[in-house]
Amino acid sequence: MPYEAFDRLPAKHVAIGKTGFDIAFAPGVLDLLPSVIIEWIAASGRTVAAYYGRFPVDHVKVLVVPVDGAGVRSGTAFAHRGAAVRIVLGRAVTERQLADDWVVVHELVHLAFPSVAEEHHWIEEGLAVYVEPISRAQAGRLNVEQVWGDFVRFMPKGLPASNDQGLDHTPTWGRTYWGGAIFCLLADVQIRERTHNRLGLQDALRAIVAAGGNMEADWPLERALRTADSAIGSPVLEDLYDQMKATPVPVDLPQLWQRLGIELHGDSVLFDDSAPLAQLRRAITAARD
Repeated sequence: MPYEAFDRLPAKHVAIGKTGFDIAFAPGVLDLLPSVIIEWIAASGRTVAAYYGRFPVDHVKVLVVPVDGAGVRSGTAFAHRGAAVRIVLGRAVTERQLADDWVVVHELVHLAFPSVAEEHHWIEEGLAVYVEPISRAQAGRLNVEQVWGDFVRFMPKGLPASNDQGLDHTPTWGRTYWGGAIFCLLADVQIRERTHNRLGLQDALRAIVAAGGNMEADWPLERALRTADSAIGSPVLEDLYDQMKATPVPVDLPQLWQRLGIELHGDSVLFDDSAPLAQLRRAITAARD
């Protein structure tokens, strides 16, 4: 955990709205200047703040750990002694690799949901998988073709296998990350259908954050879902959870992509704007106030 490092390392303070970021570097040399790394972290913070309407916690500590190699190697979010994120960077990381990175936004999204019981870990990871590319698209940091193309390619990994149970009882990698993301997509579509595209999952998640539901808080999952559903005026998340928590619910993803107007042709993604849910698809990745 990074907390001990912050007790002894100098940190650079950056403000993202009303949130203070303290960014420290573990011993080691990086090819890029610290100022470049700090701005990359700050840009990721602004991306998450824009999605949620504010950054989810008042203060966050970020520890950058240089290691051999290149690229963004890994990230981990913590909340034991306040919100913190550890980022492991290859010493030879390039600015292009930082621009293409998803790891930091993924980890910062974790801070925007309360800590829940271990059997619900799928919603923590599923939300991070789902929100990360959408928030980057809304911020102009990722094209929408890549967002939907990756969903089409990888969401099948979250479908239940023949011996699987519900999301609360199948802690495999695919069901935890992509099964959780499927839950989020279904919730987003259902909210938008019920509200005539006036509201989406983003509004429900903003309500959780506004109520103090962040990683520093321990909540029952039911409280988070109830808070979200109250904000949208319909029990979408509670009902969907009741359906999927203990039962392996099959989801017809090809039909969903067709209704959303998404077609995958090799490496290319084409959009059919005449599809029944095309307006919903566009709204999901559209920039918000």
